[in-house]
Amino acid sequence: MLGVALGVAALITVLSVMNGFEKELRERILGMTSHAFITERSGALSDWPTLQSQIQNQPHVIDSAPFVEGQAMLSQGNRVRGTMVRGINPALEPKVSTIGDKITQGRFDNLQPGSFGVILGSDLARAMGVRIGDKITLITPHVSPTPAGVIPRLKRLKVVGIFEIGMYEYDSALALMNIEDAAKLFRIPNQVTGLRLKLDDVFKAPQITREIMNTLTVNYRAVDWTFQHANFFRALETEKMVMFIILLLIVAVAAFNIVSTLIMMVTDKQADIAILRTLGMTPGNIMTIFMVQGVLIGLFGTLLGIISGVSLALNIESIISFIESLLGYNILSPDVYYISNIPSDLRWDDVTVVGITAFLLSLLSTLYPSWRAAQTRPAEALRYD
Repeated sequence: MLGVALGVAALITVLSVMNGFEKELRERILGMTSHAFITERSGALSDWPTLQSQIQNQPHVIDSAPFVEGQAMLSQGNRVRGTMVRGINPALEPKVSTIGDKITQGRFDNLQPGSFGVILGSDLARAMGVRIGDKITLITPHVSPTPAGVIPRLKRLKVVGIFEIGMYEYDSALALMNIEDAAKLFRIPNQVTGLRLKLDDVFKAPQITREIMNTLTVNYRAVDWTFQHANFFRALETEKMVMFIILLLIVAVAAFNIVSTLIMMVTDKQADIAILRTLGMTPGNIMTIFMVQGVLIGLFGTLLGIISGVSLALNIESIISFIESLLGYNILSPDVYYISNIPSDLRWDDVTVVGITAFLLSLLSTLYPSWRAAQTRPAEALRYD
């Protein structure tokens, strides 16, 4: 029973922790990107207010906000870093993302049009050695012809804020500007790159996006978050499946212990089985006795494992915090990992699958020993007794 319980508890706990990491990463990614965005096939929207008013009437669309995006380089002294510049509207951006809640220094309101202020990710600001109030040079891929030749466009920006998402991908390579300033730098005045959408159900984003596109002309192109980060979340699902199979081997070992236990019992009870047969018990009755015993072991072991696993999954964060305070050591150091705590997301469908699988393995493990018991011949078993 303890062997089955241990395997079930470990399986439920690990799956819950992996679900927690997946949920945490998904929320952080969707907090910075968007559930979906729409742009024209040329790569820029010329009349985004009209498109926005049209999309706002679509079902499942909560809100939308325009954005300008392009690649550039930041220079400060002898330090140079590539970056993704995103122009946003400080008044509309909080409706589609959580970036405003992640600003650790400065404010969103500092991104005023014409000020050419910039909010940098914490790792990017640290790499460039700048703080709030410092000046930094932005180099765009566009060039300007001069008497001295063709030179890249340069613009001095003022650092007006720093944000920290907790994901290196964004903290080290993203810079936020006012949407009007970004449009001027990337030479798309009075235009935007696209329109970001916030949906009421992120898991139905592909379906909702297709429904929206059916109402628009062919000049538009839509991309949802599942397409943008498909490989990342597919890798998480694959890892989860592999972990499920690996940990299921623990339950399989426990089920094998049921087989060995019942076989030893059948061998030890040969004489008793023979006496029962002489009293009129059929092979089917004998087989049922040992099957019931094996099933009870599996049933109680599975129930004990479910109770233990659910309790552990629901309290894993406080348990880990207690262990860390006891040892004085961070299991997931914030200097190394994106997520410094161990999240847990218990899903009852996972609990159901684990419980049923463990019970079926326990049931199958009783078949051979029970069949061996039913094949006992009374005359041979009692010959030397």
